[in-house]
Amino acid sequence: MTEPHTTEETNNTVQAHITRARQRLTAAGCDTPKLDAEVLLAHVLRRDRTWLMSHPEAILAEAERSTFAKFIDRREAREPVAYLTGSKAFYGLDFVVTPDTLIPRPETELLVETALQWATSSLTSSSSESPKIQKSKYSIVDVGTGSGCIAVTLAKYLPEAHIMAVDMSASALAIARQNAERHGVAAQIKFVQGDLLAPVEKLVDMIVSNPPYVHPEELVTPVTSPEVNHYEPRLALDGGVEGLAVIQRLLAQAPDCLELGGMLLVEIGATQGNVVKKLAQAKFPAATIDIEPDLAGLDRLLVVKNRVD
Repeated sequence: MTEPHTTEETNNTVQAHITRARQRLTAAGCDTPKLDAEVLLAHVLRRDRTWLMSHPEAILAEAERSTFAKFIDRREAREPVAYLTGSKAFYGLDFVVTPDTLIPRPETELLVETALQWATSSLTSSSSESPKIQKSKYSIVDVGTGSGCIAVTLAKYLPEAHIMAVDMSASALAIARQNAERHGVAAQIKFVQGDLLAPVEKLVDMIVSNPPYVHPEELVTPVTSPEVNHYEPRLALDGGVEGLAVIQRLLAQAPDCLELGGMLLVEIGATQGNVVKKLAQAKFPAATIDIEPDLAGLDRLLVVKNRVD
């Protein structure tokens, strides 16, 4: 017969720690307090959340309690969970993230999905309209690569692609390279420190970017969450005047770097669709230009299909 837990043991079970952490994180204003508590405890115990749910009575060792308490203190101060665990899932892959890199967002998966569809169809098309058909390789530039989540994912699913990953931050590039090595695609990606498309020396088939596009006046609480304002790199967020300065510079450079028949994909803010489309039309007057919505129905992706002469 199983001996009943003492009061001290009951207070140190998985369930008890999750309950107390959830209460603290709720009071701190965290959006997903229970999930945060579970993810952090699973990380401390080197288990998954399924194990936690099936072992609510498990007793935490003193070292585990201490580590978990420190994590909850930091999360209570609104430090992002991804920085605490050091990783974030994106498009089915797990990425190392640090405060030197923007945390990958689900919204950015729309860009990756669109890029994969375009690249696959461009490589396999039997039409005679495009000069890119019959290509056995595909050249891509990822502008502002950050953690490398876009470049690495594209390399993983497009083994025929040659990718240049550009970022102004040497620290971010180091993390991106680490993620490329982690997923076995480092040989496909060239990591270059530079500003936007400045390092590009020859025409490429595709340009992809999740650039800074937040209006600087929005980088305050409560307009933007403390997790973003206080912890994520401002260089990766602040889009300059109206949140459009970086996008404008990127669009000004892109026509000289993109192949005929190529594609430009740029993630944008939810209210920027109309103005960004007009900016793109001015730089690519003969191109097909669209704004694609994300799953919430908000403007999210500028799609430029370059003309074919």
